[in-house]
Amino acid sequence: MSRNRTTDEAEDLAAGRATNGAAADWETSGDSNLADDDYAVALRGVVKRYPSGGGEPVVALDDVDFAARPGEFVAVVGPSGSGKSTLLNVLGLLDDPTSGRRLLGDTDVTSLSVAERTRARKESIGFVFQDFHLLPTLTAVENVAMPTAFDPGDASDRAANLLARFGLGDRLDHEPNELSGGQKQRVAIARSLINEPAVLLADEPTGNLDTDTGEAILAEFERVKAEGVAVIAVTHDPLVEEYADRVVDLTDGVLTGGLPGESDPHADADRRGGRDAGRTAPGPQVGGDRG
Repeated sequence: MSRNRTTDEAEDLAAGRATNGAAADWETSGDSNLADDDYAVALRGVVKRYPSGGGEPVVALDDVDFAARPGEFVAVVGPSGSGKSTLLNVLGLLDDPTSGRRLLGDTDVTSLSVAERTRARKESIGFVFQDFHLLPTLTAVENVAMPTAFDPGDASDRAANLLARFGLGDRLDHEPNELSGGQKQRVAIARSLINEPAVLLADEPTGNLDTDTGEAILAEFERVKAEGVAVIAVTHDPLVEEYADRVVDLTDGVLTGGLPGESDPHADADRRGGRDAGRTAPGPQVGGDRG
């Protein structure tokens, strides 16, 4: 596989390589008896503060309780600057909470070392971004296999199978500039699944897509959650809310409806029912170029 990575990408991959042989195992380094339910990921009383240059610290997350079950699709909404990106970063082990607890499955992952955090993120969490973040000099199959670059063996066959599953079996050797926006996002979703994560985090996954293509991408998310993956998407797009099992609101760092059962089940059912009216369920594969 040919590679041309940025410094940050190379450092992140190098960190992943370093943790493969680490003596400490993140799954046993913390307390494994802290989960209150069968959650794929959870935050308990999480506070995140940032220094403000001499004044009062900025509170990005204020005593947040959040959880998602395996196979649940949760949409996080709220105005710009409300802390949504910070929430994703904390859930994705990219940033640590100032206080509170963070759990991945039934393991407390609040205070992992850098190496342990990198390994846990690599093994259990997938990321999908608004701008795709594909490497421009790599083909679709090489981009999908990239997270396994320092793992033993060759993941090209699995990468090709994932792309075929998402209707891109005839685009394996195409570089990003030869793909449409919807195709790029499907490549990004396939990449997020290459390590079979328990949690998929999506940052404005339909933000750069037209409505039809956005619906095709959200149908992919429905198929992903049907396999038991918890999908959490930060969004301003009402279409994402229609597909979600649960919508939670984050405003000024305060999260409403963050735990299953706290939101209005009738409102959730009405929202999904409106989306499903007149539509058929997604088929086993999204084929062709739908955007």
